[in-house]
Amino acid sequence: MAFRKNPAISLRSRYRIVTEISAIVVLVLLTIIAMAYPRFRTEKIDTEKFEFEIEQIDIPETEQYEKPPAPPRPSIPIESENEDFAEDVTIEETEFEDFVEWEEPPPAPDSNERYKFYPYDEPPEPVGGYAAIMKNVKYPEIAQEAGIEGKVPVNFILDETGKVLDVWVDEGQGIPNTGLNEAAMTAIKKTKFKPAMQRDRPVKVKMAITINFKLEN
Repeated sequence: MAFRKNPAISLRSRYRIVTEISAIVVLVLLTIIAMAYPRFRTEKIDTEKFEFEIEQIDIPETEQYEKPPAPPRPSIPIESENEDFAEDVTIEETEFEDFVEWEEPPPAPDSNERYKFYPYDEPPEPVGGYAAIMKNVKYPEIAQEAGIEGKVPVNFILDETGKVLDVWVDEGQGIPNTGLNEAAMTAIKKTKFKPAMQRDRPVKVKMAITINFKLEN
């Protein structure tokens, strides 16, 4: 008696064999890939390798200056309400017997004289030395409060007796609008000088002195 093969059973057997073979091939491939490439490892950062340096900078303290008080407002004239005037007020007669004639004021210095050349052999000297000039220098309070320092070159002309005829600071020189230029010129005006000499004869001369204004620390 002959038996015939069932085609359904044969197909199942072949499908199971193919599936097992495929699974084995996939496992072999995964094993090969895992062995060929090492696993990624997370490296731990060693913070001890880094050094941080902090540089300390000393910031100078800003000096605060007190703002000078505002100048007082000018007074405004107000019309008087009392319009009654005494009628018996008289003006005394002027007598010229005791009149003392005033000396004629010196002429204004010629601006051209500032640019003349005055020859001399011996320069003038302040009476008492240059320390006498510094005694006459007064540091303006406004400049002191504002902490303003600097040098002021002062030009001046002396006559044959050593008297100061003219004193000025060239435009753009010194420290204008601070009171220092004016203080330097005033100090020169108050100083007495020995006249300049040329061939044993006193002569007019033009001089220049620089006054240094410096605050004490």
